[in-house]
Amino acid sequence: MYAIKEAVIAKEHSETPLDITIFNMDIRTYGKEFEKYYERAKQEHNIRFLRSKVYGIEEIDTTGNLNVKYANIAGEIKEEEFDIVVLSVGLKPESSAVSLAERIGISLNKYNFCETTPFYPVHTSKPGIYVCGAFQGPKDIPETVMEASSAAAHSSALLSSVRGSLVTDEKEYPKERVVIGEPPRIGVFICHCGINIGGVLDIASLKQFVKSLPNVVFTDDNLYTCSSDTQGIIKEMIDEHSINRVVVASCSPRTHEPLFQETIREAGLNPYLFEMVNIRDQCSWVHMDEPELATKKAKDLIDMAISKARLLVPLKMVSLTTTPVGLVIGGGIAGMVSALNLAQQGFEVNLLEKGMSLGGLAKKVYTTLNGEDVQQYVKDLTKSVTDHPLVNVYTRVKILESEGYIGNFTTKITSGSKKDIIEIKHGTVIIATGAEEYKPEEYFCKKSRNVTTLLDLESDIAKKSKRIANVKNVVMINCVGSRDEERPYCSRVCCSQSIKCALNLKTQNPEVNIYILYRDIRTYGFSEDYYRQAREEGIIFIQYEPENPPDVKMDKIQGKEVLTVQLKDPVLGQDFIIDADIVALAAGTIPLKTNKDLSQMFKVPLNGDGFFLEAHMKLRPVDFATDGVFVCGLAHNPKSISETIVQANAAASRASIILSKEIVELEGTVSIVNKNKCSGCGLCEAVCAFKAITIDPEENVAVINEALCKGCGACVASCRGGAIDLYGFSNKQIFSMLKTI
Repeated sequence: MYAIKEAVIAKEHSETPLDITIFNMDIRTYGKEFEKYYERAKQEHNIRFLRSKVYGIEEIDTTGNLNVKYANIAGEIKEEEFDIVVLSVGLKPESSAVSLAERIGISLNKYNFCETTPFYPVHTSKPGIYVCGAFQGPKDIPETVMEASSAAAHSSALLSSVRGSLVTDEKEYPKERVVIGEPPRIGVFICHCGINIGGVLDIASLKQFVKSLPNVVFTDDNLYTCSSDTQGIIKEMIDEHSINRVVVASCSPRTHEPLFQETIREAGLNPYLFEMVNIRDQCSWVHMDEPELATKKAKDLIDMAISKARLLVPLKMVSLTTTPVGLVIGGGIAGMVSALNLAQQGFEVNLLEKGMSLGGLAKKVYTTLNGEDVQQYVKDLTKSVTDHPLVNVYTRVKILESEGYIGNFTTKITSGSKKDIIEIKHGTVIIATGAEEYKPEEYFCKKSRNVTTLLDLESDIAKKSKRIANVKNVVMINCVGSRDEERPYCSRVCCSQSIKCALNLKTQNPEVNIYILYRDIRTYGFSEDYYRQAREEGIIFIQYEPENPPDVKMDKIQGKEVLTVQLKDPVLGQDFIIDADIVALAAGTIPLKTNKDLSQMFKVPLNGDGFFLEAHMKLRPVDFATDGVFVCGLAHNPKSISETIVQANAAASRASIILSKEIVELEGTVSIVNKNKCSGCGLCEAVCAFKAITIDPEENVAVINEALCKGCGACVASCRGGAIDLYGFSNKQIFSMLKTI
C-alpha cells in the first residue's frame, strides 16, 4: 500500500509524465477500501504492476540510469532500464524499544517485536503493561489508532475503581472576550502544508492578495500551520493585533478544525469565531496541473471565507446530561469483548444478540493460525460476560426502534419468546453485529458434497470427519466471492484460513497432496511464517489471474462422483488437471442484510460494500459521524479474531469517554426556527436525516432538538418560507460569500 500510495502521489506531483512500474511478488491490499485504491492506481493512473522476482540492479555507465534484472512469472530472465529505483523496505523494531523491553522484562518474539497472543493482542508478558502500534508488529495507521484505544481500554479497566481520584483541577480557559459591537479584526494564516499546498499554489501571491482585503489586520504564512509552534504564534498574534476573527487556509476542516478552534479558545476567543478554507483538497490536489488557476481559485475561496468571517458571532455549546449505561448490539466476539470491557470499567451494559446464543461466526472457527483453541476462548468469554453482574444479556432479540442522542438514547426491544416490550435507556451504542460467510454457487458448491467452504473444511478437520480421512488430493481455491465486480474488496483472512487448514490437514494426513490456487497470498505480518512453513511442507501454491480462473468439472464414473480442476500453470505456460477428492473454497466475508435497517435506525452510514462506514478511516476508525455510536468487528470490515478483539476494546474505550462524564457538550452549529415565519408545513421534518425536527401539534410550528441536529442545513434549504436558519452558516453569511464571487 505504501508503494502504491507513493506511486500515485509521484504521478500527481511530477511536472513531466512518469512511467511507474511496481515490481511485486504479491499485492497485499487487504485493508478497508485498499483493493479499490489498487484498482484505481492501475486504471486511472496507469501504474504498471509486474509480478516478478528482482535479482539485480546495475548502473549503466553511459546514461547513469539503472538496469533492473528480474525473472517474470514464467521464469523468463528480463532487463529494463529506469531513471530511479525506489526500494519498498520493511519495518523492524527500534533498538531503543528492544532495550527498554529487555530492561523491564517484557518477552519479545524472534523478530524482536513485542510478544503477544491472538486472544490478548495488546497484553505484554507483564501484567499491567500493554503494547500498541508498530512495536507490536508491522501495521498501518488505522490499526495503530485502534490498538492505542484498546490499550487505553485495558488500562481504564484496571484503574476504574480510582477513576477521577487524582483529578485536582479541570483545564481552565481565559475569560471569553466580548466581541459583539467590535468591528471585525481578522487574522489570516496560510499553510504551505509542506509541498501539498506550497508545491502548487503561489503562497506569496495569496498572502499579498489577502493583505489587501477589508478588515484583515494580520496575515501570515506557515510551513505547517497545525504544528505546535504555529499554534503558539496564532495565540500571540491574536493578542498583539487584537484579532477577533481567525481564518486558516490549509487542509481539511474535517481533521483540523477542532485543533484551531481549541487554539483560539485558549487565546480568549469563542471557538466559533473561526473559519477554515480547504485550499489543499479543493485547490492544490485537484488542480495540480493548473497552478495559476488553482491559485486564483484559492484566492476566491479565501475571499469568501473572510466575507463570512466578518459576520461570525459567538455560539454556545449544547450541554447534555449522560446516562452511564452502554448498549452493545451483537453477541459475537466483538460484542462480548466490548461489553465485558465496559463492565470491567464499572459501567452497566446491555448486550443484544439476535440468535439463540452468544458466539457469532466464531462458533464455526476452531483454531487460530498458530493453533490456539478458538472454541475454548469463546466458551470462556461467554462465561465471563454472562457471569458479570453489570452485563445484561438478551438473546433472540428484535430491535423495534431507537431514538435519542449522545448520552441519552432509548431503545425498545423484544427478547426470547416474550412479546413484552423492554425499554432500555443508555448513553452510547456499539454496533458489533458481525458478518457472514458468502454462500458460493460456483464450482458446484451446492451440487457436490465434496465441494465445500473453508469453514466447513475446518470443522471436518477439527472433528476428524470421515469425509477427509483418506483423501489424496485437496484443492483450495482462494478469492471466491470477493475481489470481483459484485464484491470488489479483499476478505482479508481467506489466505491465512487456507494455509491454516492446509497445515492442519497435513498434520493429520502427511501423505495428502494439497494445492492452493490463489490470486495473491496475503499473509501479512508474522503470518508470513506459516506461508513459508506451508511451502516447506510441500503444499503447492499456484497463482491464477481473474480472467483465467480455475475450471472445476464434475463427472460420474461407474456411479462415483469425480471432480477435476483445470488451471493454466503460469510458470509452465500450460494447462494441467488435478483429480480432486475435495475442493475447498475460500469464501469471502459479506455484510449482513440487516445492516441497512440498523443504519437507518441509528443514523449511521454504510460504505458501497454494505459494511458500516466509520467517521474517518485513519483518525476515527471506530467512531461514527453520529455522536455516541461506535462500530467494531466484522460489521466494520473483514478482519481476523485478533483484530476484532483490538477493535472491540477500542470501541469500548471510545464509549467509556462519554459514559464517564456527567455532562457532554455538543456543537453549537445547529438550526433555529423563527416561529413567526413557520407555517408548520412539515417539509423540514421530512428531509431531516437525523430526525431532529418535529412539528409541535399545539403551535403548529417546527421544533428542533439541538442534541440531534447535526447542522447539515437540509432543513434550511427546504424551508420555502425562510423560517429556518443555521447558526454558523446563516443565510446572511452564505449570501455574503456568494456576492464575493
